[in-house]
Amino acid sequence: MTDRNLPESPCLVIDLDRVRANYRALQAALPAARIRFAVKASPLPSIIRLLNDEGAEFDVASVGEIELCLAQGVDPAVMCYGNPIKKSAHIAAAYAAGVRRFAFDTEEDVERIAQHAPGSEVECRFLASAPASQTPFGAKFGCAPGEAVHLLVRARDLGLRIVGPYFHVGSQQLDPIAWQIGIEQAAAIAEALAVKDISVKAVNIGGGLPISYADPAPGVSELGAVIADAAARLLPEHTEIVVEPGRALVGNSGVIHAEVVNVRQAPDGRRWVYLDIGRYNGMAETENEYIAYRFQTDRDSDPRDEAVVAGPTCDGDDVLYQRTRVLLPTTLRAGDPIRILETGAYTASYSSVSFNGFPPLTVHVIGAERE
Repeated sequence: MTDRNLPESPCLVIDLDRVRANYRALQAALPAARIRFAVKASPLPSIIRLLNDEGAEFDVASVGEIELCLAQGVDPAVMCYGNPIKKSAHIAAAYAAGVRRFAFDTEEDVERIAQHAPGSEVECRFLASAPASQTPFGAKFGCAPGEAVHLLVRARDLGLRIVGPYFHVGSQQLDPIAWQIGIEQAAAIAEALAVKDISVKAVNIGGGLPISYADPAPGVSELGAVIADAAARLLPEHTEIVVEPGRALVGNSGVIHAEVVNVRQAPDGRRWVYLDIGRYNGMAETENEYIAYRFQTDRDSDPRDEAVVAGPTCDGDDVLYQRTRVLLPTTLRAGDPIRILETGAYTASYSSVSFNGFPPLTVHVIGAERE
């Protein structure tokens, strides 16, 4: 699909064949793992249907995502309500819909789960001592590893079924050792639980599997080798591994087709290139310039020079890159098409409803859901 064939700009084009290939590559890299797609990365019905056909499970963060998955024929038995921040009413709604696995990281939340989703399976999220990722969570989620033991014992005493510990090394994690560290800490939790007659069925190693943007990232084969080795050495025999990829399954499946709105030399002496897409209608992950996307234009054979890249709104924070070195053709002009690569994850799902009157990012899907 070319820029000229698209009905509007900006828009996101998703290639389902790439999503399928990514899923199968991850299966090959971690053949013993259960793959649970993080729906928030790209909550498109066609992607959910494809991954459901492939045998994936689904990490859902809200009742809305549960309803979306149910509408695509997903069995609630393969969903996990993985968001530790949830209202009692939402736990009850998930349980009524058939969801029987929940994540938590506080005593108050596990008590709500016991009350509104009795007998469910639970995973306790702890804060792993992993190196910082490209888009870190900070301390927003996860209890201390020692607290996880107490909370899982409490969950058992409340009549819930214990699955095991759960950690997340941060989104776009570039250091494979991060997962080894998390698995080491999960193994210590499992050992402490065994003393209390609680066996760990599975360790959820979360998401964070990276993809290459402007800078290269480790591939799934390298990551899979580190994870499989750590699990085999450190975890009790027959402990399952659950992995929750989002970006790794859909990130490189998408291309945003946008347009240059204006080019100017600003009073600070720098060239500014304004696009018809910005932080509020799809490019939220450029906040703090964490993710450095690659750009492609029809003038890439012309001389290139540094540019500040900004969005179309009147908000002063709607600037994509002013510290990251972005080289764009010096001949770029208003009306030129520009493509933003590897934008299949956390773009359309982050798009605002109508900030400054700009509509949410439109999505087009190519490729076949079924082979």
